[in-house]
Amino acid sequence: MTQPPASGVVITGMGAVSAFGEGAERLWQGLREGRSGIRPLRHARADKMRIRVAAQVPETFDPAQHCSERTLPLLDRCSQLALAAANEAIAQSGLDFSAGDLALRTGVIIGTGVGGETTHDEQSRLIYEEHTGRVHPFTIVRLMVNAPASQISIAHGLHGPTFAVASACASANHALAQAAAMIRSGLVDVVVSGGTEACLGFGSLKAWEAMRVVADDTCRPFSQGRRGLVLGEGAAIFVLESKAHARARGATILGELAGVGMSADAGDIAAPDPAGSARAMGQALADAGLAPEDVDYINAHGTGTQANDVAETEAIHRVFGAYAARLVVSSTKSMHGHALGASGALELVAVLGAMRDGVVPPTMNYVAADPACDLDYAPNAARPMRVRAALSNSFAFGGLNAVLAIRAPG
Repeated sequence: MTQPPASGVVITGMGAVSAFGEGAERLWQGLREGRSGIRPLRHARADKMRIRVAAQVPETFDPAQHCSERTLPLLDRCSQLALAAANEAIAQSGLDFSAGDLALRTGVIIGTGVGGETTHDEQSRLIYEEHTGRVHPFTIVRLMVNAPASQISIAHGLHGPTFAVASACASANHALAQAAAMIRSGLVDVVVSGGTEACLGFGSLKAWEAMRVVADDTCRPFSQGRRGLVLGEGAAIFVLESKAHARARGATILGELAGVGMSADAGDIAAPDPAGSARAMGQALADAGLAPEDVDYINAHGTGTQANDVAETEAIHRVFGAYAARLVVSSTKSMHGHALGASGALELVAVLGAMRDGVVPPTMNYVAADPACDLDYAPNAARPMRVRAALSNSFAFGGLNAVLAIRAPG
């Protein structure tokens, strides 16, 4: 394996809330076992929608367990999920932000595609349907896209650079890329970063219906007979720090964010361009100092739409050439759904789990091979194998691409 760059960014904590429940470990075990978080849609207006399934956080999730009674009224579901995941990640990292000036040198960067959609949906209903003429006084602080980042900063007393990243389905990976860049620059020592999304409001679901890219059965990435994506919700948050900082305090390193790649297709607002996706993957490899043959696994964007899966397959062929036939590629969206701005973060949990346990999660619901999707997608069963290095792909509407290169600790 090619030697990594001298400066390194490592992951020392992770937390998640997903369709499998609370906890990063619960998410990983569900994916490893090939279980599905996709279930019949729970929604008060389900009878008014064609969308029948979604990957929703279980009803057992209690946001009051993760924040104070005073804070709870200020939080949209998007922020509730983010704060719960951040609390877990920070606890695992073992960092003490009350010591010295660490809180001043810790940033928070959170990706979200739509922000406080639940609040926006509920308050719009009050105005336009019930004609109340009034909305909740905390509407703005709930729905603003920076609310999850701000609430994490407030909850943990973190005074470093704090902001949101919004790039649709690439939001989490773009946020993590920004976090890595700030640590590499020396601006901060630690960043709490990841993605969150709670996008299953009535208006949002009707909008996705109108696009006609949502499956009515389940998510079948790369498979013949796939019918589209399945929406999900959730959050995954990570503690990133410089390798030197982590080693100095004897932290357990979960993995290294070794490289990032970002590009824009500058083409169609919705149709993916393999050239743009390939550029981002190539940049991530170069940034990490990895040769194509160093990569064992790709966690694909893999939405289950006709266009995306073909374009991503072509992009992988362009970057990896003949070696693409030896790669294992899987889409965990087949289990945790497409959580838009949180997807890349949920998928990073999968990559880190694969590296730790030596098991690649499967692409579930795979029926038969599509001639245009001709890679090894680990269909329907996890694959025991050593994962030394991996890519995690996120390709968004708007032609925005963000790829993470992850290296196993050691």
